[in-house]
Formats: sequence, C-alpha cells, structure tokens
Amino acid sequence: MKERPILMNGAMVRAVLNGTKTQTRRDVKLPKHHVWGMDYEGQILYRPEDLSKIGDFSIDELSCPHGKVGDLLWVRENWAFHLQSIGSATDEDGPFVYAADEFAQQYRLDDKWTPSIHMPRFASRILLEIVSVRVERLNDISEADARAEGISRTKDGAFHVEDDKFRAPSAKESYARLWESINGEGSWNTNPWVWVVEFEVVKA
Repeated sequence: MKERPILMNGAMVRAVLNGTKTQTRRDVKLPKHHVWGMDYEGQILYRPEDLSKIGDFSIDELSCPHGKVGDLLWVRENWAFHLQSIGSATDEDGPFVYAADEFAQQYRLDDKWTPSIHMPRFASRILLEIVSVRVERLNDISEADARAEGISRTKDGAFHVEDDKFRAPSAKESYARLWESINGEGSWNTNPWVWVVEFEVVKA
C-alpha cells in the first residue's frame, strides 16, 4: 500500500467532504515518444478501443500514476496557517485553515493562501482509499458517474457544480463544463483517455 498526493480545488474538496464526490478523472499520460497502442519495439500490445476492458494494469506504460486498489491518496488543497487576527479560530481547530471551508471564506483570506501544489503531507486533512481504477474515454462518462464527480442537482432539477451559476440539463453536461474550467477550452471535445479513480474517504 502506498500513499500519493492528489490535487483538488475548493469545490471538489467540499464535494468530497459532503459525500457527493467519490470519483476523479485524470488524463492518461504515456512516456515521451511512446506510440499509443505500441510497445517500444513497435509490437502491438492492445487496440486503444480495448483499453476500457483491461483489468490488469501491469504494463509499465499503463501503470496508473495515482495508485492501485488499496492505495491511499492524500488531498492537496489551498491552505494557510492560523492567523491571530481570526477571532473565532481556536487551538482546537488545529494549526491550519483551508480555503474550501465556510469559515475561511467568511474571513476572506484570499491573500494568505498557500497554493495546493505546495501543501506538505502533514497539513493534509483528507485521506482517500482507492477502491477501483479503470481507463475510459472522457466523453463516455455516464450520468451516474458524472454525479459521482461531485455534480449536484438543484431544487429545480438542473445540475451544477457548487459555486457555479451555470445550470445544465444533465450531470454530464455540467461535468463537461467543469472539465473545461480545469483543463482549458475545447479539452472536452478532444475526448482523451482518462484514468477513472474511485475512492472512499478514510479520514476527513
């Protein structure tokens, strides 16, 4: 069992904490100069369309960089040390505050945050256990899986990501918007192969 860090933005951290996010999708990245579907000697290993059916990722080029079933992921998020100027912070709160929390948003500590990429292991509060890993095309995400990515349903039946005023008729469409907000305009239409990592919260 190994531990690895994983980056999440504020909306996704809140979705993990409230139990609506149990999956994450990340681009499949092959080694430099590697030809998709071929090994280094030019031998065909598999057809790209068969990738979603592969259950054993023992080939080095297809080892999931985020881990395997049973491995742990510690979440990196925007954070800061407690500041004396925060009146309601107490010793019981611990030495850190997190940008995703309502408390932190209330005090608007925008200029005090340390970016998630610089979060050390000891400051992380969320630990996840991987329960399944697979590969699929991004656009093949189902409605149920889109909701498992943290997409919420509003009272009027629409779907959205927390803090986003945009409302979509389906969870999949809302997730497509989320993907592009993270990976850039047009990234959804490129329909890349992605790692689908499903997890359970061990500690939060």
